Amino acid sequence: MNRPLRHLWLVVSVLFVLLFTSTTYFQVVAQGRLNADGRNVRTIYNEFGRHRGPIVVDGTAIASSARSDDSYGYLRSYDPGAMYAPVTGYYSVVYGFSGLERALNDTLSGDADALFYQRISDILSGKQGQGATVELTIDAKAQEAAYDALDGKKGAAVALDPETGAVLAMVSAPSYDPDDLASHSTKDVQAAWSELNDDPDRPLTNRAIAGDLYPPGSSFKLVTAAAALESGGYTPETQIPGPGTYTLPQSSSVMNNHAGGGTEACGPDDSSTLQAALEQSCNTSFALLGQEVGEDQLRTTAEEFGFGQKLSIPLSVTPSTIGDDLDASQLATTSIGQYEDRVTPLQMAMVASAMANDGAVMQPQLVQKVSTSDLSTISELTPKELGRPLSASNAALMRQMMEGVVSEGTGTAAQIDGAEVGGKTGTAEWGDGRTAHSWFVGYAQQDDRKVAVAVVVEEGGYGSRTAAPIARDVMEAVIQP
Repeated sequence: MNRPLRHLWLVVSVLFVLLFTSTTYFQVVAQGRLNADGRNVRTIYNEFGRHRGPIVVDGTAIASSARSDDSYGYLRSYDPGAMYAPVTGYYSVVYGFSGLERALNDTLSGDADALFYQRISDILSGKQGQGATVELTIDAKAQEAAYDALDGKKGAAVALDPETGAVLAMVSAPSYDPDDLASHSTKDVQAAWSELNDDPDRPLTNRAIAGDLYPPGSSFKLVTAAAALESGGYTPETQIPGPGTYTLPQSSSVMNNHAGGGTEACGPDDSSTLQAALEQSCNTSFALLGQEVGEDQLRTTAEEFGFGQKLSIPLSVTPSTIGDDLDASQLATTSIGQYEDRVTPLQMAMVASAMANDGAVMQPQLVQKVSTSDLSTISELTPKELGRPLSASNAALMRQMMEGVVSEGTGTAAQIDGAEVGGKTGTAEWGDGRTAHSWFVGYAQQDDRKVAVAVVVEEGGYGSRTAAPIARDVMEAVIQP
């Protein structure tokens, strides 16, 4: 009799251990994987059953949640959706989330560690829990100016506060309406998703910080000029050669001095000052200058501007790059923003910001403040220096040269009455038989208001004609409120 009881006890014990082990595994070990599984409908309902916090610009919610009349609980909506889509991203029942909705999901949903005491307080008081409010650094007027100016074009614009790194505008064109992906109708969302992904203009790509990066063209000459000044061997008045054409070293390729194939030399006797070369955007001058400065100095300066660095603003930013192990010919073309130079508009806005901030590049940041539903502040923007590619004195010399570009050179279309404006145009070649990309990179200052900006228009041609007027509109919106 004892043996059958012992066998029964052993079987029951084993079953209990198996039950306990399986329960522990699924509730503890596999919890994260199961919750993340797209087939877990309970997780989806739980996620969309929360009152998600708003995303706010200048006191107005551009992304908010409201109760829905279906089983999901809350519906996310965006207004004005397309203008801010590169920043907010989308929050979709079918396709998850992107942009700040993804980067700050724990904060917006209320799951962040910083919101622990708020969650406890809501439970004890019986209040409906709500995610945190995220206030952005975006200047609504600047964002609207950039969005309107890029209407009908492909490209991007970024504006920064040079002293804090605050992102004042971030527009990618063409854009899309996140409401189309936030709908609770699976059929409608899938149709919108297919249409957006089939669009050859790639509206879901944030051209300001990611996607296929751009050759910067002549706007990169700002980096080359900064490297020359930092080397200690140059000033704006230094004479540098600028022949009408230049045969690249160990090559039969001939570089023309100006965009569009112009072969006019820079100055009498095929030479000019560094300042005049920048004002006229002389290719041969900067190709030769880059070789004299050398790859090490050029790369060191570029890296101090932020090239090669992985940035989170908190959106993930694709690092900008220049080529490696350059020979003389490659270094020459790199120095004028071609060869393997690839940049984001954000990176080029950071280049301009250093000139306007006495040589210091600040960490770009999109979030001004995060607060709870009872308005208690959780975190606020804290300016952080990212690099210092120039001394304050050399930054002042760069501003002097960039002002000359706008007052007398290729960037006159960026002038703003009553303001100090400096910049550099760019016309970036990117393929045989294709119209060049149009660039303007610069800064503006009036009284105590500053802004740094970068604008690229795909296949826009001359930067002086296409990108510069857009940059002017954005800068004007910031410094002349």
